[in-house]
Amino acid sequence: MNVALILSGGTGTRLGTDIPKQYIEIDDRPVISYCIEQFIKHNKIDAVQIVADRQWHRVILKCLERYDHLRKDYKRKFHGFSEPGENRQLSIYHGLKDIIRYTSDSDVVIIHDAARPLISAQMITDSLNAVEGHDGVLPVLSMKDTVYKSEDGAKISALLDRSKIYAGQAPETFRIGRYYEANKMLFPDKIRAVNGSTEPAVMAGMDIVMISGDEKNFKITTKSDLERFCEMVKR
Repeated sequence: MNVALILSGGTGTRLGTDIPKQYIEIDDRPVISYCIEQFIKHNKIDAVQIVADRQWHRVILKCLERYDHLRKDYKRKFHGFSEPGENRQLSIYHGLKDIIRYTSDSDVVIIHDAARPLISAQMITDSLNAVEGHDGVLPVLSMKDTVYKSEDGAKISALLDRSKIYAGQAPETFRIGRYYEANKMLFPDKIRAVNGSTEPAVMAGMDIVMISGDEKNFKITTKSDLERFCEMVKR
């Protein structure tokens, strides 16, 4: 079984809007609906779990139900909501705790942010294909600019080899059993300091492979990101 875990518990304060960015309407539909649609209609996704605050559950359900072509798959695939955590990784952990109730250890979870609305069907397919024979998959982008290291944030300490440096993206894909245990090992405090979802897997010695990411699959964080997404939707 392949389960999509969509993270929609963030508040999006850096955007400066009254509501979280994933619920802003673009072209008469919330931002979150764009990535939900891709996972719901993908033929390799068997179930969808969404981390979202209770006050937004009705918005998400209404958005799903308004699209006639999704209703059949929506009813079959949507398995419910999970509670957001204090940070992204705790939200993932809450989602995993719900997911393990209806999956086995060898099943796959593909984790994606609601604020990355331009996830492609091809990226989902590539991630699920690449996890065969491995514990996890991370899409990455090569670094285009020269990369430096600074110990104090004021002076250059070292020049890094950019051919060995990569920027991680989403979705992140894992074998559910091992990844759940990797997160449990970080309790009670270390899980609150996790910056990237693949970090617990690496710390636990899981076999994680990289695939090529997609520059269009950017995360909406700032106002300019939102404007960029609006322009892409119009095109």
